[in-house]
Amino acid sequence: MSIKLTCIVVDDEPMAANLVESYVEKTPFLEPKGKFNSAIEALDFINKEVVDLLFLDIQMPDLTGLEFSKMLPKNTRIIFTTAFDQYALEGFKVEALDYLLKPFDYAEFLTAANKAKVWFDLLNDNKNSHSSTVEEKEFLFVKSEYKQLRIKLADVLYFEGLKDYIKIWIKDNPKPILTLMSLKSLQEKLPEYQFMRVHRSFIVSLKNIEEIERSQIIINKQRITVSEQYKTKFLAFINNNSLNL
Repeated sequence: MSIKLTCIVVDDEPMAANLVESYVEKTPFLEPKGKFNSAIEALDFINKEVVDLLFLDIQMPDLTGLEFSKMLPKNTRIIFTTAFDQYALEGFKVEALDYLLKPFDYAEFLTAANKAKVWFDLLNDNKNSHSSTVEEKEFLFVKSEYKQLRIKLADVLYFEGLKDYIKIWIKDNPKPILTLMSLKSLQEKLPEYQFMRVHRSFIVSLKNIEEIERSQIIINKQRITVSEQYKTKFLAFINNNSLNL
């Protein structure tokens, strides 16, 4: 069962802050904890209380929303609310869950809030799966060129979908293994704690990720884009496995 997310609203415009607060209050899975007209006031509150989610304006006096976002605890997430669309890229850099462009209605607000709910549900699921004893799956048999090949999952870098076929890219193997299968069918057979779908054409080995650069995963010099559809789940994985530096 998912839990309620504690959240605060931070906006220097009282009317905007009141509107977002009213949206929070009518959303069943959100628990309002406060409304602040400056980031400095909000920071003082966060230093005393656990806050899961911020609805945060960007352009504010003294301390901007972007500056404030870099001071937050590891598991506090952000949904930016702003009248200026030029900050979307900066919002992505600080791993904001969403970006609401003013004026926005309750339907748009709820879509963004649901992204946060999914993110925290996935984070809790990941913690529960890591805390339980799970026997790691070591291999799969894959049909290729009239043979059943035994594929060691630890050696798989990523799977690439090509219409009705899949390319399986293996460590130290310049050529992929080709098999007749859909990516969706394969995904159902793979252990979720070892592999994640990040694009309609790619499933990656989480253990073999070398670098992450903005919205791209780098594995064996190959750049794989994390698409918008899978970004929330991937960010939950990153956050759960990151040092709070």
